[in-house]
Amino acid sequence: MYHQSRYERKLIFEKDGETDFSLPVMEEVTDIAPEGMLRDGLNIPSLPEREVVKHYTQLSGMNFGVDNGFYPLGSCTMKYNPKYADVLSSLPTVANIHPYQDEDSVQGALRLMYNLEKALCEIGGVDAVTLQPAAGAHGEFTGMLLAKAYFTHKGEERTEVVLPDTAHGTNPASAAMAGFNVTEVPSSKTGCVDLEALSNAVTNKTAAFMITNPNTLGIFEEDVERIAEIVHGAGSLLYYDGANLNAIMGWTNPGKMDFDIMHFNLHKTFATPHGGGGPGSGPVGVKDQLEPFLPVPRIVREEGKYRLDYDHPKSIGKVRPFFGNFAVLVRAYAYILRMGGDGLKEASEKAVLNSNYMKDKLREKFDLPFKDLRKHEFVISAKRLKDQKEVRALDVAKRLLDYGFHAPTIYFPSLVEEALMIEPTETETKETIDSFIDTLNKIADENPMLVRSAPHNTSARRIDEVYAAKEAILSWRAFKKKERMSDQTNEKERGDCTLCRSIVGDIDMLKKRIGKSVD
Repeated sequence: MYHQSRYERKLIFEKDGETDFSLPVMEEVTDIAPEGMLRDGLNIPSLPEREVVKHYTQLSGMNFGVDNGFYPLGSCTMKYNPKYADVLSSLPTVANIHPYQDEDSVQGALRLMYNLEKALCEIGGVDAVTLQPAAGAHGEFTGMLLAKAYFTHKGEERTEVVLPDTAHGTNPASAAMAGFNVTEVPSSKTGCVDLEALSNAVTNKTAAFMITNPNTLGIFEEDVERIAEIVHGAGSLLYYDGANLNAIMGWTNPGKMDFDIMHFNLHKTFATPHGGGGPGSGPVGVKDQLEPFLPVPRIVREEGKYRLDYDHPKSIGKVRPFFGNFAVLVRAYAYILRMGGDGLKEASEKAVLNSNYMKDKLREKFDLPFKDLRKHEFVISAKRLKDQKEVRALDVAKRLLDYGFHAPTIYFPSLVEEALMIEPTETETKETIDSFIDTLNKIADENPMLVRSAPHNTSARRIDEVYAAKEAILSWRAFKKKERMSDQTNEKERGDCTLCRSIVGDIDMLKKRIGKSVD
């Protein structure tokens, strides 16, 4: 059984100490900076280095990450990040260069990005790639801007984007942000796009149909060629959400499926850091007719040298300062070179094998809606547990934490009731996968009260999700503000406030359980 670290720590702003670090004496700036902008000191903790290191090391033990556990988040592809890529991205020639340097002094960086673009073109089956977008959703938004520019140039007024009910949530958001109206089409009984519904939805006002293949159920859209015919028959563009590229990489590609625009998730498919608010990368690839509209600058090679080309009058302009998250690009390029074409193909093969192996081992305790064969991920339903034991998918996810596994994606896609969306990736061993399978099956047979009250072994117990969503406390300042508000109430109110309930649950129930006052 897993037991997460738990330290009763003060906030670092509340700790006392004396720093052993000093800043160099700066020149007098009172005659340069406006008086209102001058500060006597910095609003940061004054602590010795040892205390700072100890504080954050202990906090890290109370956290969960892809390096210390299994992270089966469906649709997110949380695969292992190889350390050789971290080493390469930390080299001085990567970490210390600056985007304002002269082109002649960053030839290596330009060459790497140029070669990465060509590699992604080959992997995606597209004709040109921009590396600028900073994340997958940013890539979607860029793709929608490209579609808008393309039809504006053609003199066509296209105001709608169509997508299936299995689409990622960022798809409709990206389309709406680009100024399009969004129409959703349902899935058929097989879990794939309903072709009749698609035919009725696509009109001469449709700019694009956005889809990922395989879809978020892990099912490959076998009618993708017919989908392309329907969409292109209306003069519309076909957009490929690259979130699930890890399932087909090296075996097929969006270009072969007749997609016009796609985005890559370097932080999913190519093993670069993912999540936690850190940098991602969402390059966008296009077919020839859309290349003139790509963001500038474009990286070109002339007479053995590389330069930045801004001379593209049809371009949508910049979508991000400079050229993209360069350190992430270095990691992805290193991964592609290290794997090679055969290695990338094998990665997809293992991801699909792991997914189907796990799915078959879970079918006795959980339901599998729609088609049997899945690709890199699958969605099972905990509806049977809910009906028989009043145990929800959320409860199963919380109980998994007690065994040292991060929870899978839950309640998505919405067309599966009590959904558990699981993606094992190719980087986990059979031993880890078997352990996860055994744990899920064990949870299905456990005492319902034990599961519904989980987690028990984590540094924080189950919180009030509704309250957390409505009044998220995401910073020290927000915490102190809430603390001051609580101090203004009387003692009874403090003991029974919503904030307390979000931390320890129902106060009366807690009193009965431990047999003493908890005011």
